[in-house]
Parts: sequence; structure tokens; C-alpha cells
Amino acid sequence: MVSRGERDSVSRDNFNQEPARETPGRFRGDMGRVLAFIGGNGPRALFIGVFIGLAVPPLASLLRPILPHAVAILLVFALLRVDWHIMAGYIRQPIRSGLLVAWMMLISPVVTWLALWPVPLPEALKISVVLMACAPPILGATAIAILLGLDGALVVVIGIVSTLLTPLTVPPLALALLGLELEVGVLELMIRLAALVLGAFLAALLLRRLIGLAKLRSYNTQLDGLMVLTMLIFAISVMDGVTDAIFEDPWMVALWLAVAFVANPVLQLLGWGMFFWMGRRRALSAALMSGNCNMGLLLAALPADTNFGVVLFFAIAQLPMYMLPAILSPVYRRLLGQKPGGAKD
Repeated sequence: MVSRGERDSVSRDNFNQEPARETPGRFRGDMGRVLAFIGGNGPRALFIGVFIGLAVPPLASLLRPILPHAVAILLVFALLRVDWHIMAGYIRQPIRSGLLVAWMMLISPVVTWLALWPVPLPEALKISVVLMACAPPILGATAIAILLGLDGALVVVIGIVSTLLTPLTVPPLALALLGLELEVGVLELMIRLAALVLGAFLAALLLRRLIGLAKLRSYNTQLDGLMVLTMLIFAISVMDGVTDAIFEDPWMVALWLAVAFVANPVLQLLGWGMFFWMGRRRALSAALMSGNCNMGLLLAALPADTNFGVVLFFAIAQLPMYMLPAILSPVYRRLLGQKPGGAKD
């Protein structure tokens, strides 16, 4: 027989145990599993994000102003995810890294211009594709490379160097190839870009010191999830205005979209062909950078009277950037000898 005091004790114990179901640790565990799931399905999530941006234009407009902050945050997550010793190794190989940068920023635009010369396309569309080839790789390419199991360290080094060189290479190329004068303050833009990169490195360095490398590596899948969530902001926000354009001139949008879905993989094939001698994983990383170009960086430099078709292409060309990784991820896994979900650092 249980005494009243024992019953009260049991009741108090049960009462005290109830709130333990919602502990911060459990919440963090659930959140960690959600982030790991998102990170493991990153390419598919980005694919869906594009259609969310098209289907919900007000959401795309709402997220558009935070794009610059998302760029910095994404770079911080990418720097936390890659191996800095490998990055330093690429920096100590100036010839190899220099060839990659020269391809991205000089050779690729000229090859693209020569290839488009005889093709009967609208002038605005030709200008758009050449400017696309002139642009540096998107900083988000590091995150995409990691999700696909490519060489994230190589992508971040080449991406950052190419981005910092943009004010020096793009204006003269645009003038020489297209006769287009870009309104860009070279020194001002270089300072802004350098501040973005330096700030991201300092934030990543501080987090690495506070958290510790061993613990960070145990959070790789969660970091992948955070990168995907940040890139989802891109995928949704870059669709701002595209839905309206589809209704206003569907045939123009269809042509622009078709060219974007041809230009991106063709530039990737050219990049792979240029650097196949570096090994399969690095060549595929070079290919990814070649086709996924940071046209958003050029928007601020375009003259006020720039043809609307050029601005529209810059938005539409984001579609293959976010859709092709999901479509081609089985191909990447096969080429890299990975099992599903077996992305490498």
C-alpha cells in the first residue's frame, strides 16, 4: 500500500519531469536534424526555391533587399565548411590558380564573343551572354560545389580572386568586345568587394576559434543546411520581376530562357575541357565556376539606359544556376564515384 506522502512525491516527480520534453537540447537536436535533411537535399531545395519565387512574386520582392547581406552570410558558411589548409595550398600554386582565373575573367568572354558572332540572335541577347561570361563565378558556387561533392576550397579561392579582379577586367572587356561603357568606379567597387571578402574571412576565423575545428567538422551537414537556406533567399529573390515579364512578353522570355539553359552548360563543358588535365574533381569544379557567373555583380555597373533585355537575361539566367545542380546531381555522383548523399568536403 502506497502512503499519501509517497503519492505526493510521485506526483511531484511526474510534474517536474513534464517540462523536460521541450528542453533546449532537444530543440537543438530537432533543428540539427532538420538542417541536416535540408543540407542532404540541397540541390532539390534550390530547384524548388526558384519556383517559389516565380509563384509568389510578393515574397521575391520582400526578400530582394536582403540579398547583399545574404551574400556575406553565405560566404561565411562556405569558409566554415572548407579546409583552409587546402585553400592555402591553391594560393601557393600561382600558375595553376592564375590559369583558372585567366580562363574565367579573360579567355572565356573572348571565346563566347567569337562563338556568338555568326549566330542570328537579338543584339541584346548576345550582349547579355558575353557579359555573363565576363562576370566572375558566383560566390554561392562554393556552396553548390560542396553540396555536389566538388572541390569547395578551389572554388572559393578562384571565386574570391576573380571577384576582386572584376573592376579591372570587366569594364575594358565590355568596351573592347561590345562597345559598352560600364559606369563603374574601379577603386570604390574594389574597396566594397574587398570589405565583403575580408569581413567574411574575419567572421569565419572568429567562429572557427570560438567553436573549434573538431566540433565544426561534426556540424558539416548542419552547415550545409544553413548554406542551402541562405541560397534559397537567392533563388526566391532573384525571381523578382520575372513573373511579370513572363505575362508581358512570353515569347521573349522563352527565347532568353532557352539561351540561358544552353549558355550555362556549354560554358561548363568548355571549362571542363580546358582543365581536364587537373583531374576529374577539379575539372568539374572549374566547369561549375565557368557556367555559374555573378551577373548580379554587374547590375550596379550597367548604364541607366541599358536595354531591358539585358537586365531581364541577368534575372532569367539565374534559373539554370539553381535548377541544373538538382538535374545533374546524379551525373556528378556517377562521375565522382559517390553514393547518394556522399558529398565530399
